[in-house]
Amino acid sequence: MQVLLLKEPREEDSGPDPYVKELAAHGHRATLIPVLSFKFVSLNTLSEKLFQPDKHGGLIFTSPRAVEAVKMCLEAEGRGEEWRLIKDKWNAKSVYVVGKATGDLVQNLGLKPLGEDSGTADVLSRLILQREDANILPLFFPCGSIKREVLPTALRENGVPLETLTVYQTAEHPDLQQNLSQYFTQQGTPSSIAFFSPSGVKFCLETVRQLSGKRLTQIKFAAIGPTTADAMTTEGLCVSCSAEKPTAAHLAAAIAKVLP
Repeated sequence: MQVLLLKEPREEDSGPDPYVKELAAHGHRATLIPVLSFKFVSLNTLSEKLFQPDKHGGLIFTSPRAVEAVKMCLEAEGRGEEWRLIKDKWNAKSVYVVGKATGDLVQNLGLKPLGEDSGTADVLSRLILQREDANILPLFFPCGSIKREVLPTALRENGVPLETLTVYQTAEHPDLQQNLSQYFTQQGTPSSIAFFSPSGVKFCLETVRQLSGKRLTQIKFAAIGPTTADAMTTEGLCVSCSAEKPTAAHLAAAIAKVLP
């Protein structure tokens, strides 16, 4: 069966995309179309914060892109040796993450992530509230321009100090509409379409509706997690399945159950 993945590809040096690989293991042929483009901002300020661990109570990462911003800072300024000393001070505090993909990237920076099993910011906020209180220094949260306010609101309402910094801006991928049109023209309507973010739903859904026409109801729509599923439902889509955890294996297993 044909499966369309509306997500970002892995970095070129990190091997085949795990979602494509897992779906192939279930006998499905997956095609990946990038939905978003990113522009990194405030990297000078981010770099300053990274080398001031004594001013913060810990770190929070809810997206791979935020970790990528950190990596860019360290590589651009050639401060790898200095980072090897500073990272131990961060590791003496708490480094919170949402999901295994973000956790793996955080580990590559030499940091020890907490919360890899949390699939959403809501779940992660509950973990943070179990471990932290109002007496800590502000947690530092580098994030994107269209982050959800679930985590900041939960921490603020419970008195846990938080400092956010927007380190990347999110926009629709410039080739998205063309790539979608080309896919439907060449391969037809897929058996399943997987969304990976509310932004993906926002940028793709109208085009998918137009291209699939009357065949829209035959498509099994999949979500990477509850936040994305909620965005799909809000737009009137029937969500056929949702991954139990935001991993390639869990999403592929969910899709395999709903495809004949």
